[in-house]
This record gives sequence, structure tokens and C-alpha cells, in this order.
Amino acid sequence: MKPKIPSFPVSRLPLISLDQWAAFIAVVDFEGYAQASEKLHKSQSAITYAVKKMEDLLAVELFQIQGRKAQLTDVGRLLYSRGKVLIEDARDLEAAAQRAVSGWESEIHLAVEILFPQTLLQEALAKFSQISPGTSIEIHEAVLSGTVELILKKKVDLAISPQVPAGMLGIPLIELHLIPVANPEHALHRLGRPLKIRDLRQHCHLLVRDSGEARTSSGNKVNSQRRWIFSQFDTSIQAARAGHGFAWYPQEKIADYLSDGTLKELAFEDDVSQLITLYLVAPQEDMGLGAQALSQALRDVCKNR
Repeated sequence: MKPKIPSFPVSRLPLISLDQWAAFIAVVDFEGYAQASEKLHKSQSAITYAVKKMEDLLAVELFQIQGRKAQLTDVGRLLYSRGKVLIEDARDLEAAAQRAVSGWESEIHLAVEILFPQTLLQEALAKFSQISPGTSIEIHEAVLSGTVELILKKKVDLAISPQVPAGMLGIPLIELHLIPVANPEHALHRLGRPLKIRDLRQHCHLLVRDSGEARTSSGNKVNSQRRWIFSQFDTSIQAARAGHGFAWYPQEKIADYLSDGTLKELAFEDDVSQLITLYLVAPQEDMGLGAQALSQALRDVCKNR
């Protein structure tokens, strides 16, 4: 015998209107019916009726008289707290609708090459949130061709990428100085002389895996017999700090570790450091207002760094 599926009541509209919730909340916030009436630009009788109607419909008491003042009941405190959230949600929904009509996106997808400094990213996001606090942002962290794939498949609205796909415009955003480093106690430092590239052959090269589906590259490879390849940039850095190998990292990314002495730049006979330019790329021909504002925030923080 099949178990009986329980039935549920058909959904209905709420008993209490937003106007009634607003009246009740105003009475509490402004400590009285007269004050709420003035703030909401409604008659005192309309405010009183709205609150009384709430009590009748919900069969509860919202206030009780204590001395000469009306105080919230336990139920009143609960409804006041939840009602404020309801009103704020309604305002946010209206704001989202207005942004959508005006060209502001409700959500923006941003691809970020992991070499991009986190401090600058957080600063740009903070600037953007002041302009559009209601817009959600999804960050896609990628490496090398993974960023390009997101651009070509148009899965993101903006991208910070080391490469600009053919036919697209890339705005130079930042130049990063990549330097070779290892733990100060690593054998390469103990050679006591300027290094040659061939000195690296016997040591472990720490790399970050290309996040693209084809995985055509794992960064700056050298002729080394051993490689440790990580999927996370920070894990690679921690391996270098622990003395497991050498790597090329953006100087800004490892500034704290250079300062505290857990990483030290390797000295070569020739300059083997690298300069990498990261570009701001917009896969879509017509960016929404939100993507435009986020683009400007990223350019501002990079310009002023």
C-alpha cells in the first residue's frame, strides 16, 4: 500500500500589507503615533487604524501599556524585527527593478587572473559596492588560458587577463614584476655565487596549473627535472616558503614574505625576472552600467596604486 501523500493548503496572499507593516514599524521607530504620522505624511487616525487592523487580522497584541507608555509585547518585538527585514527587502526589490530598467545588472561575472593583486581587487570591489550595493558579483579565479576561455565563451562580463583574444579590445591594467625566489635556506642560495639557468635543473620548480580545459601551459617552465604543479597560487607560495622548490612570483604578491625573510630573491648572472601585463577585457560589445562602473573602479585602483 502506497503511503498517503499529505496535502498542503493552497498558498494565499499575506494578510498584512506593506503599508500596515510600515505604519507599525514607524510607531516603534519614532516612539508614538503622532510622530509616525508626521514622518509618513499620513493622518494619525490612519496610522492608528493600520496598527489596530494588524492586531485584529493576526489576533495578537502588539503593544501593552506600562505606566504611561505603550511597550512592545514579546510578539510585537518579534514582528517588529521581522517586519523591518520585510520592508528592507521590498525596498531592495524596487531598487533592483529600477537598476534593471536603467541598464544596471543585478549580477556581474568577473574573471580574474590569479596573478592580479588581491589588495587591488578588494579595493575595487569596495569602491563598486558604494556605487551599487545591490549588485551581486561572482568572481571566477582563473590561470592563463582559463581566463581566455571564459572570455571566448562569454561566460563573464569582464575579465582581467594576461592575454587579449583576437578581435577583442584589451585595456592595459597593470604591469607585474615576476621575480625568482626560494626559501633563504634553499640549496640554490647556498651556492654562494650568481646563478645560471642550468643550476635550476637539479631542483624542484613550483608551478600553478593552467585552469583552461586544454591546459596548454603551467606558467613559466624551465628545464628542471622535477616539478610540483598546484591548482592554487597560495599553496605554491607556501611550498616555496617551506623550502620545497623555487618559483617566479609577482613581487607584490609575496612582498610580506620577502619582508619577513621566508622568501628571498634568487641572484642570477643575467636578469631573469619578467614583466607581465594584465589587461581588462570586456567580452560583450555592449557593457551594462554595472560592468562599466566596475571596470572604472578597477582602472582607478590600478592607476593610483
